[in-house]
Amino acid sequence: MRNFELYVPTKMIFGKGEIKKLSNEVPKDKKVLLLYGGGSIKKNGIYDQVKTALKEHTVIEFSGIEANPEFTTLLKALEVIKNENIGYMLAVGGGSVIDGTKFLSSAALYEGNDPWDILANRIRTVKGLPFGTVLTLPATGSEMNSGAVVSRSETNEKMVMGGPGLFPEFSICDPTVVHSIPKRQLANGIADAYTHVLEQYMTYPADAYLQDRFSEGILQTLIEIAPSVIKDPSDYKAASNFMWCCTMALNGYIQKGVPTDWSVHMIAHELTAFYGIDHARTLAVILPSAYTKKFEHKKEKLAQYAERIFNITEGTIEEKAKEAIKRTEGFYQSLGIDTRLRDYTDDYEGFSKKVAKNLTDHGMTALGEHQDITPEVAAEIVEMSY
Repeated sequence: MRNFELYVPTKMIFGKGEIKKLSNEVPKDKKVLLLYGGGSIKKNGIYDQVKTALKEHTVIEFSGIEANPEFTTLLKALEVIKNENIGYMLAVGGGSVIDGTKFLSSAALYEGNDPWDILANRIRTVKGLPFGTVLTLPATGSEMNSGAVVSRSETNEKMVMGGPGLFPEFSICDPTVVHSIPKRQLANGIADAYTHVLEQYMTYPADAYLQDRFSEGILQTLIEIAPSVIKDPSDYKAASNFMWCCTMALNGYIQKGVPTDWSVHMIAHELTAFYGIDHARTLAVILPSAYTKKFEHKKEKLAQYAERIFNITEGTIEEKAKEAIKRTEGFYQSLGIDTRLRDYTDDYEGFSKKVAKNLTDHGMTALGEHQDITPEVAAEIVEMSY
């Protein structure tokens, strides 16, 4: 096992009816900016619960944060923060709203001229404007980590950012919100969390037995509860396990002491940037081809995964590993997610070259746990995914 440091300061408030605790978590002596997306929180009752809990606070609202938070939209929110002297932020939404709020947390205290530099130059945020979250869409784990992704559609870019200053101070996770989530988004959330685990698990054996078992437990739980969540999102037992799996998949715990990959995410981001395909679905498109391309490096862990998750005990390491890739693609498909780029667009010829150029332009020239996935290799993976 590798050396590691673990710092996760976010206070988690989990369970039915816990939104009422907002009044004690959000400071009353600061002007609060309430951030949310397209207004679904007004239909499912979350907005009313939040406003009731904050009735003694001074609250200004900013809505319209997109499913892939847009830099231009966030700049408008940044103007509000500065003009209104905002001292605290509350993100009410899924990963996109929370990610957008993290960018604002960093940008609000950024002393440079262009906030885009935070993303373009990968500036690590040590101190940000404080914020909390109310999670309405489980998927990304953004409610308990310090990472974020922001898009800029005008230049077809999707960039990551992070730093210890971007942890939410608290996150309220009420699983009853799951009942109002459309099936497509539920499937996306399950696939997203599943792939988050694989990015941290599917590398090579590192003698980190507990981390492996943590990861496998999350994967097994997601497989077990997926049919129930999609069939009946009001099933509290399934919804609560779904929500906690999504948080645990990317809150830092399972990545400590082990090598991690993340090449699937970096390549898949290009599909969202160019085609607007749902993030989770781009992961399902890229992952099988990525594992096939890097088969020799991943086969031992793939075989372990085959045995422990899918109970495949017969055959050689190579046979088990190949079956594991096939079963993983089958799991995505069982959620109603297509796994080939041609299922989403007819305009894919030559796209791999664009991916290679974008990765090169962003300095992502050595991806993967062995840092051997060059832009050219990434292009081959994309072509395998057509």
